[in-house]
Amino acid sequence: MQTFAFSRANDIQQAIQAGAHASTAQQGAEVRYVAGGTTLIDLMKLDVERPSHVIDINHLPLNQVETTPDGRLKIGALVRNADLATLPEVQRNYAVLSQALLAGASGQLRNMATTGGNLLQRTRCVYFRDTHTACNKREPGSGCPAIDGYNRNLAILGVSEHCIATNPSDMNVALMALEASIVIHGSKGERQVPINDFFLLPGDTPQRETVMEPGDLITYVLLPKPQQGARSHYLKLRDRASYEFALASAAVLVTLQGGNIATARVAMGGIATRPWRSQEAEQALTGQAPSQALFDKAAHALLADAKPQRGNAFKQELARRCLVQALTEATA
Repeated sequence: MQTFAFSRANDIQQAIQAGAHASTAQQGAEVRYVAGGTTLIDLMKLDVERPSHVIDINHLPLNQVETTPDGRLKIGALVRNADLATLPEVQRNYAVLSQALLAGASGQLRNMATTGGNLLQRTRCVYFRDTHTACNKREPGSGCPAIDGYNRNLAILGVSEHCIATNPSDMNVALMALEASIVIHGSKGERQVPINDFFLLPGDTPQRETVMEPGDLITYVLLPKPQQGARSHYLKLRDRASYEFALASAAVLVTLQGGNIATARVAMGGIATRPWRSQEAEQALTGQAPSQALFDKAAHALLADAKPQRGNAFKQELARRCLVQALTEATA
């Protein structure tokens, strides 16, 4: 780990100004905010992340969950994963989020990890985490050895010739199905970004994973007002029962009317370069009676553009089964 400057911010504007000032004073050097540090500190130890300035934001007033006047749920960026998962209102109205959070990491990590940090979680691709190998995400233009190398855990959707790394988060898959919005503060003020626009595909710039700009700070996550009668389920398939990343996961949210699926939202994790929302699967489900054949049809629609590699081709069938089972549970 290289040496770095360390400071503490006591309010949001101070944090943003410190980030902007550090970027200017250090001629564009990398600046990082730290809260739980469950990803950042690991990557700093590996020399993957090498910030010159780290700003502690744990003293910011962003650790509350509240209901807005229009019925939305406002989640502070510093709310810990364990607290959010066990909040009665989340378990009651956004069960898929609670299930996803509890499926992630371990109890100890959930006690530290934050909502904002989880949104910015980096990939677990072994080449990204090994500075002795090439990686376009870490060093643009150096190549992607994962394509012809070890890729069992990597993506089959949203890939490019430059990167096939997966987004590792469970929480983000549920937030995608819930159509969350991300509130970001920066030097140009505050903006709200729909989560579907927050994450970027790798394309030819795999080093850019989100729309975040230097000095930007995530302050809140907004969840829409709960859908009346909605049923949801999160299913995670992995190599072991705990403390493991998904090989495939599914977050589904449906409403039923007259025996048919009136509305459907489908997102998957573990198989794509970003949390993967599938409008094709949702269109296949809407207006139809739940059945195994229908769920298979939705899964095939979701996976139609899959581009598996030699080591992860099994994910096509695994993802199909994962989605079918999640929809079965949600509509039972």
